[in-house]
Amino acid sequence: MQISMPRFYLSCLLAFTGGHMVNYTVILYLQEKVGSDWLSGIGFGLSFGSSIVFGWFAGVLCDRIAPARVIHAAQALFLLCLAGLWWTDAGATGTARVVWTLCSAFLGGLAWSFVGPARLATLGQIAPADRLKPATIIFNLQVLLGFGLAPVVIGVVRSHYGWPAVFATGMALFAASSLLLLGTRTHGSDRPSQGVARELREGFAAVRANPLLSQLIGAAILAYAMTGPMQILLPKLAREVLGLSELQRGGYLGLMALTLIAGGVSALLLGKHVRHGAAIFAGTIAASLLFASLACWSSAAVSATALGGMGLLGGMVISFVIAGIQGQAPEALRGRIMGIYSIISQVVPAASGVAAGALVRATGTTSAIATAGVGLATMALLAALAMPHLRRLRA
Repeated sequence: MQISMPRFYLSCLLAFTGGHMVNYTVILYLQEKVGSDWLSGIGFGLSFGSSIVFGWFAGVLCDRIAPARVIHAAQALFLLCLAGLWWTDAGATGTARVVWTLCSAFLGGLAWSFVGPARLATLGQIAPADRLKPATIIFNLQVLLGFGLAPVVIGVVRSHYGWPAVFATGMALFAASSLLLLGTRTHGSDRPSQGVARELREGFAAVRANPLLSQLIGAAILAYAMTGPMQILLPKLAREVLGLSELQRGGYLGLMALTLIAGGVSALLLGKHVRHGAAIFAGTIAASLLFASLACWSSAAVSATALGGMGLLGGMVISFVIAGIQGQAPEALRGRIMGIYSIISQVVPAASGVAAGALVRATGTTSAIATAGVGLATMALLAALAMPHLRRLRA
């Protein structure tokens, strides 16, 4: 019998919490045990940037075979990643510790490349057709919840029991997530394989042939372009401009995760009552301008209010975008289309983060924030003028 949607959502929540725990663990572990921000950056790139190489094949694979099987394989890779980190912590030192930690991070990145498109393709097969858009928004809410919960779980577990308990907790989350998926019936294509390159071209051709789908993909790029500057510039703003203590900085940055989740909830509640296209563009422009305004405030309370508004709008925009892409993806090509989206969601933040790092070195923190925010708002405004199909998109 097919699993219930609540079981699928719970499986997603456990998996995405564990997945983001892997990302945070790699960064924090390399900073703490090796003492290198540069290596922690490489570790993050391996953990979350590998999809630029492997994500294309992941999308093809999710159309070839049952995507639920791909989920199990990807989560097995996450288990190997955490086992590798546990083994490294138990005995490796010096160069060996760095090498094995980075190898484990690579396994995590490989898992991320496959798990996103596989879960979205599975959702497309198990959710009723008339409920696919709201189901996708609920799915995205689990992603946001996992993103917010991961650092909290790491902090609580590590403070009481140390790194081995963190690794064990992550492994338990993935094991429970896979158990919840037992009984999920999904299917692959019954067509003979035509080669990865040709099947990828079919996916891109489907995007080009559907103007609304191609414009939703463009909106996803714009929305995720803001996350890189946020991750790079907000910690510097909290420390250098607002002068917050370590505890206060944690609360300030944690506000972003909470408001992103609230934005996902608002998208679910307002989804039937607003025009999605107008909300995507208006939300992106307003969020970008709120980000730019952070350069102007010296009051932590005012800055936090602007940051909260930006997170609320960002969570809503991303939810509407992913729901729109899921709704427009042809059934036979869903894995490839959602693979493109997953690559965007992982690679664009990394690329925009690099650009933000270069900008802050050249201009300073407040100038970089203002420039990035105004630049993104301008791009969103131009996109709204150039994307009439998305602009007219209703619920």
